[in-house]
Amino acid sequence: MTASDVRDWDPGDGRLSTPSTTRSSAWSADVRRPTAALPPLAPDRGQATPDWFEVVEHFREGLVVCDADGVVRHVSPVAERLLPEVTPGELLSAAGVPGLSEGAPGGFTHRGRRLTARQVPLSGARCCWYVEDVTDSVSRADALLAERARSAFLAVVGDKLGNPLHPDRAAAAVVRLAVPTLAEVAVLVLAPRAGRARWWRASRTDDEAPTVDSGVLAGGELPTAIADGLTGAEPHAVDWLVEQAVDAGWLPGLAGTESAARVVPLPGRDAPVGVLLVARRATRWYDEDDVELVRAFAARAGAALTTALLYRDQAEVADTLQASLLPVEPVEAVGVQWGTAYRPAQAGLRIGGDFYGSHRLPDGGSVFFLGDVSGKGVEAAVFTGQLRQCLQALHRLESHPARLLRLLNDALLETTQAHGQGRFATIVLGVARPERDGGLTLTMAGGGHLPPLVLRASGDVETVPLRGMLIGVVPDPRVGEVTVRLAPGETCLLYSDGVTEARGGRRGGEQFGPERLITALTGCQRMPAPALAERVEQITCDWLAQGDHDDIAVLALRAVGPSGRGARHLHSVPAGIDQTEGADA
Repeated sequence: MTASDVRDWDPGDGRLSTPSTTRSSAWSADVRRPTAALPPLAPDRGQATPDWFEVVEHFREGLVVCDADGVVRHVSPVAERLLPEVTPGELLSAAGVPGLSEGAPGGFTHRGRRLTARQVPLSGARCCWYVEDVTDSVSRADALLAERARSAFLAVVGDKLGNPLHPDRAAAAVVRLAVPTLAEVAVLVLAPRAGRARWWRASRTDDEAPTVDSGVLAGGELPTAIADGLTGAEPHAVDWLVEQAVDAGWLPGLAGTESAARVVPLPGRDAPVGVLLVARRATRWYDEDDVELVRAFAARAGAALTTALLYRDQAEVADTLQASLLPVEPVEAVGVQWGTAYRPAQAGLRIGGDFYGSHRLPDGGSVFFLGDVSGKGVEAAVFTGQLRQCLQALHRLESHPARLLRLLNDALLETTQAHGQGRFATIVLGVARPERDGGLTLTMAGGGHLPPLVLRASGDVETVPLRGMLIGVVPDPRVGEVTVRLAPGETCLLYSDGVTEARGGRRGGEQFGPERLITALTGCQRMPAPALAERVEQITCDWLAQGDHDDIAVLALRAVGPSGRGARHLHSVPAGIDQTEGADA
């Protein structure tokens, strides 16, 4: 198009008009002035035609131009570098490039490079192939996808390993997660404990879900590579490592010459918590990216296992301490049948502030006691432990109940003052001595506790008139003392305030009270001591109706004669306390 082509051409927007065209002024409708004609355009000056081969030489894509017969007529310099087989004057098909043919996919690999090709038809039945090297962009995209896949895998690992707090379940989860992303076979070996090392293995065949098994090895039987890994080293002798794993029987379905393996330590607090062995067929060697992924996986697995092992150790310590604070069953004694029941206020702790027990005396008698300390939970249980330890030591020095109770008071005062505690206790402490006729003589001292009950052979229930002051409050407390004789078959019952102060019944807030307890025990004179203690606990829990309660402790001692055996069968038991009885009491 030349300048003459646009002369006298009106685009229609009013900006350009012919000389004969006039425009109305925007500010006057009456004054009309002729519009001056535009100066003529200068004619086009001739320019040197550029060499188009010089232009396409700098294209990112290489060009291969073919005529109608498929003969190559031009190959750009970029195409020459990418496709050295393509020669001008020869048929394109003779070059043998798979991506340069009709119906070929857009992308193909040639001479180690990733190429894309597209065919564009030209005039005269000619065509042009545009070929581009996309190796770098594809590599970047593949690296990005691989990194996303690794991040997603590690996120799943972190989520799955954040839940198990048991070492066995955590170890099984680790090897299960490693297959098949990291390996076809994964073996986790924990650091030896007490000279023995536990291991877990996950293996996968075909497309089935991984199967997990486990075993134990002596610390001296561990393969050398595993032992080195437990020191924090990372063995690199792959062939040697595979041979050891095969010899240990850890690589089912994988031959030593056809496998690739790595060993990575699992970091712990001070030393590796274990070692992870991963193995797969040699068709997929572990490159640097794979090893980094295994290490990242091992770091998360080590953190999870360290947490699980720490939780196990703390649980073992807690269980041991709780067991030491639980009430100890009374020691067997001649002529005495013991019965106990215990239910702490916090069932999850299994310990509380109530306590009972007995100690045998050299003269054949027994010191027995039941008490309640101030407070609940762990602190109260620790205080009961201190009190029981004091009794265990003091009963060797003094067996008279009242004097023994005063010694205990002095010891508790010294302990509480030394630790700045203001704790106290209530207790019934007695000495049981067997009689020739099979009965028992009980001498009991009271330290502010509820009075004992005696089930007579007639079925009646008597309240022992025993009083006294709290223990651990004042230096010289008033201690009550009383002596009771049990005939053969009669029982003395000691209990804590968790029984009588249990709230429940029809309104849910009524105390069980001593009267209902006496009613529930009336007629139970033939029951063995263990059954009687269990009955008291049961009727108390029935009254509570699963509500909150204080610590409940019951100690029953029954006179059974020198044989130490009670009745060999249970007699009928009176009906339990009706929940609606509280309205009448």
